[in-house]
Amino acid sequence: MYLLYFLLWIIYNGNVTVEICLFGMVIAAAIFAFTCRFMDYSIEKEKQNLKKVFLFFRYACVLVMEIVKANFTVIHMILSEEEEVEPALVNFTSDMQTPAGKALLANAITLTPGTITVSLEDSEYVVHCLDKELAMGMDHSDFVKLISELEEDN
Repeated sequence: MYLLYFLLWIIYNGNVTVEICLFGMVIAAAIFAFTCRFMDYSIEKEKQNLKKVFLFFRYACVLVMEIVKANFTVIHMILSEEEEVEPALVNFTSDMQTPAGKALLANAITLTPGTITVSLEDSEYVVHCLDKELAMGMDHSDFVKLISELEEDN
């Protein structure tokens, strides 16, 4: 969080000089101290978040790759005259513990072309798939594994 405050200071100032960096370090430290004191934040949480940045980046890369693959699959379904599309509603449960993890999984499913999260209650997902084929392995996908890793240590 300290680095974020410092980076915002530099961005808002528009140029980088020694004076701006020194003032930025002091002001970022003051805001970080305020955040730790009054907003239930700590350096331990900072360390946990830094560890998760790389994991979240990996999740974002997997999400982009899945979106690209699903786009090609849907394009093939649309342009192919031989295949008959069979829409399906699929129910599955996940092991996500936090509301943020559940929402992240639901959003990942919805962002992937050909699937839409219709409902999420407790850990029960209802997903509409453009074809039954798209629903296979949804409850054991890479998304579930990566989000479960992100949820650890919360």
